[in-house]
Amino acid sequence: MDWGKITLTYEQQDTLRRLTKKKQLLDTFRPIPPMVIKSIQEALTVEWTYHSNSIEGNTLTLQETKMVLEEGFTIKGKSLREHFEAVNHQEGIEFVQNLVASNYQITEKDVLDTHALVLQKIEKDFAGRYRTGGVRISGANFIPPNALKVSTLMEELFLWVNKHSAHLHPVVRATIFHHRFVHIHPFFDGNGRTVRLLFNLLLMKDGYTPAIILKEDRKKYYDALNEANLGNYYKLVLLVMQAEERTLNIYLNALTNNDDYQPIQQIVNEPESRYGQEYVSLLARQGKIDAYKENGVWYTSKDAIQNYVQNRKRKRL
Repeated sequence: MDWGKITLTYEQQDTLRRLTKKKQLLDTFRPIPPMVIKSIQEALTVEWTYHSNSIEGNTLTLQETKMVLEEGFTIKGKSLREHFEAVNHQEGIEFVQNLVASNYQITEKDVLDTHALVLQKIEKDFAGRYRTGGVRISGANFIPPNALKVSTLMEELFLWVNKHSAHLHPVVRATIFHHRFVHIHPFFDGNGRTVRLLFNLLLMKDGYTPAIILKEDRKKYYDALNEANLGNYYKLVLLVMQAEERTLNIYLNALTNNDDYQPIQQIVNEPESRYGQEYVSLLARQGKIDAYKENGVWYTSKDAIQNYVQNRKRKRL
């Protein structure tokens, strides 16, 4: 498969243009005031850690994760491993953030060091080392390649992402990297948390914000990865774009004091609204309007809905 030949729908291309504009707007605020960036990054570190670990089965709640990371609390009834997973992930975030630079190129050492942080204090025998045996992934529609091929396949992935993917939009490039990494499955354990750190490193080095895959999208996420195994990247690209838009909006809302985004239910219930909640929610889920999900609730704006309607009218002409 030629990883660079990904067919995007009209709506996805439009979303990528919108993400590019939001990233460019964010650039106009750089350097972001230290107190603002500190507040946002602290909150995102907790969210990123909570969601990434929860996808893998960690049972710490968002509030408990915050207490462990920021106050060093021990949560009654939660395993020591779950506490270590939270602390390890926080250190992994700090590590990849320190690597961010516009000219950064991903290396095997950085991948192994990131994985070592993810599994430190948990599985020291496997931390920072490629797997040496076969593995099977529950629920996946493929079997990862032979362990003897892992090193070569990872070298090919580094070559592709560093040298042969410049023609791709950064969000698409990071998405393909994410999938190919999972498909190679280079480690016995910790692959998911490691790749969700690394693909965000790629996004951040290109000036984008980290795309946090939400716990409530776990099934959608795994289904999208299985579709990508069959050569169809539509669902995975959509999921990553929506995750990226959410964090771009978090930054921009904090910097512009923008309160245009409202829960869809609130917008459609206003007297002047001509659209039903089911219709607008479907547009949001399909990535056809500027929208993002927060605590299981979809947010959008009146302008986003109107822009979609106007674009549809223009396409019909």
